[in-house]
Amino acid sequence: MGRLVYRGRWTLLALSLAAALLVAPAAMSGRVTSGGFEDPGAGSVTAARLAEQWYGFQSPDVVVLYRHPAVKVRDPRYKKAVHDSLRGLPADHVRRRATYWTTGSKEMVSRDGHSTYALITLKGAKRESYAALAQRLRSVKNLNVEVGGTVPTQAELDGQAAADLARVSAIAGPVLLVLLVALFGSLVAALLPLVVGLLAVLGALALLPEVSVYSWYAVVLLGLGLAAGHSLLMLRAFRAEIAGGASNEQAVARTMASAGRAVAVSGATVAASLLGLLLFPQPFLRSIGLGAAAVALVAAVAALVVLPALLGILGPRVDALRVMPDFGSVRPGGGGWHAVASSVVRRPVVYLVAVTVVLVSLAAPLSHLQFGNADHRALPAASESRRVAETLDRDFPRNALSPIDVHVLADGSLYARPLMEQVERLPHVKGVEVAGESRKNGAVRLAVRHDLDPMSAEAEGLVRSIRSLAPGPGVRQVVVGGPTAARLDLMDSLSATLPWPAVVVCSVLLVLLCAAFGSLVLPVRTLPAIVLSAGASFGVLAWAFQHGLLGFAGPVDVSVAVLIVVVLFGVSANHEVYLVSRARSEWLRTGDHAGAVAAGLRETGGVITGAALLPTAVAGAFAAAGITVVRLFGVGLCVAIAVDTLLVRVLLGPASMRLLGPASWWPLRSRERAEPREDLPPRRLPPVDRPSITAGGQERLPVLTVKGRPAVFGVDTDPVPAPAEPAELARPGWEKVAAGRARAVRANADGSGWQWVELDE
Repeated sequence: MGRLVYRGRWTLLALSLAAALLVAPAAMSGRVTSGGFEDPGAGSVTAARLAEQWYGFQSPDVVVLYRHPAVKVRDPRYKKAVHDSLRGLPADHVRRRATYWTTGSKEMVSRDGHSTYALITLKGAKRESYAALAQRLRSVKNLNVEVGGTVPTQAELDGQAAADLARVSAIAGPVLLVLLVALFGSLVAALLPLVVGLLAVLGALALLPEVSVYSWYAVVLLGLGLAAGHSLLMLRAFRAEIAGGASNEQAVARTMASAGRAVAVSGATVAASLLGLLLFPQPFLRSIGLGAAAVALVAAVAALVVLPALLGILGPRVDALRVMPDFGSVRPGGGGWHAVASSVVRRPVVYLVAVTVVLVSLAAPLSHLQFGNADHRALPAASESRRVAETLDRDFPRNALSPIDVHVLADGSLYARPLMEQVERLPHVKGVEVAGESRKNGAVRLAVRHDLDPMSAEAEGLVRSIRSLAPGPGVRQVVVGGPTAARLDLMDSLSATLPWPAVVVCSVLLVLLCAAFGSLVLPVRTLPAIVLSAGASFGVLAWAFQHGLLGFAGPVDVSVAVLIVVVLFGVSANHEVYLVSRARSEWLRTGDHAGAVAAGLRETGGVITGAALLPTAVAGAFAAAGITVVRLFGVGLCVAIAVDTLLVRVLLGPASMRLLGPASWWPLRSRERAEPREDLPPRRLPPVDRPSITAGGQERLPVLTVKGRPAVFGVDTDPVPAPAEPAELARPGWEKVAAGRARAVRANADGSGWQWVELDE
């Protein structure tokens, strides 16, 4: 494939550019949606549908809060000022108005009698209708006016998100540029992950005509992380081939045969595994799964087609405009990663126990973490919509706008009376009233007032208690809805559905990794590591919430939690493939398990940590956002990637592989699975700066050692028996070998003699 890409490099680049230009408009114009948290079969969804279809109820879109420091609501002048302002609203934008004076509801007057509010339901495109009314709503003489509600809150969230995006871009842009140059060493090489990442993001968004904002985050962050990892891995292999004297075509072919294989395995594994999210009934989860799978697949294709074509064109010029050594290289002598790899291989038990203890300790606060939905508290404290919501909660009867919505399907209100009496006796219930009756459908609607935080566990317990009550004779069904019931149904649905997607994701991951590595043991070892990593990350978040370090002490938005897990899984699986692929190649070549683990960590440690830096930098910039949910996502993802990369991937993973020993590769056996690369062009190896053996004045092969015994590397064109001692072999002329099979002479582990071991490319 590498040779094909090289020979058609200019055509492939032209086609890729044309495809990018073609899909860019579709990618940029894809409709971004919000919401999608509902399970269509949940009771709260049924209750909302019944409220609209049977009672014509539509929840108010706008809440206009009025206050006068001296005049009370019962004053006729107060009523005139409010009603005059509402009558002036255009009828083509307003469906319904409700005030204290039109409803007679005492709950719409504050405890001190100086504040009240109006409820407005909008027509048509509600965001556009609200924009047309916003200024008029605030223009009321002699009254202090603030506007809140679902539509204004969403408008503020979108405006704050735009401001946050500008702030994040201003922070992340320069940081990304510096990191790319530091990772790749040269300005030319630093452009490679940008090309791959841009193509991955555009391609994924073009495949998703409708994308949730959460999918957008997953696509951008995963695209950056995967592009950085693929580019680092491919570039490192390509540079090594060029340094060894290979031509551009040979270097591309060998890069594809080694690093390209890891990229293909990674892309297929991440994409196929994340499609397990399609089994969830919630649209936002399916959208995240599709977006993440699409970007993983497109990133792998771009790295296997566009990137090698660019490398084939650039050749050694890929290092043009070099400003510093590249972060991911493996330097002579091993460098820092050589020291880390040697330490882990020598003391695997110490690292395994220590890292596990640290991860379990970090996960300890997880028991205090609560999940929920974002509400007005996601906005900055100074936002108008948040002030309105907090004022309503503080100065008016609590939950006046968000009662528990109970639909009793019976033949009249008489049959609902026993249930109403049972509900009134429940703790924290402040009143139950009939909010509507549909004689045609045989249903009664009840509004249950309570004094609990709608997002609290106590409020969820109240909903469960109502649902568990005996409905009594004449009642066919009881359906409970409202904001608290919706949150409860979301969590119950996720808990009930989670085992099946988890089984699918784990099964796909195991099958693909087993097929790629020929081992049944290593993929099984991967799953507990991912669980430990995610648990430790959320434990840190729980600790931060307990101490109010993020400026918010409510439940963690479940969408943010899912998004962190998806991005973490993609990055983690990607890095695992890099490490195991390199260790596998080394083990097939030498049969030395400890050396293979050390080589895998030594040569991919820089790639793994470098690839993790880019999404971490962008996520860190999100920590400066004004919206609590976005800030939580940024901090949470930074912690998750840092924990997974620094503790799990480079310490816990290699230590567990070392302890498992050769059983890690079961049932793969190195002697049976070694595959000579006879289809590749002859390789020109660089001079080896090592002591050599001399015999009779003639220089012999360089000497390496394996487990303390000499091992000699050479090339043979005809089958020959292994020599008794390495000094018997004359130094071969590497450049003159036109064909043949690369082999190594190495000592048998039992000291019985020497044998040939076939080498990979």
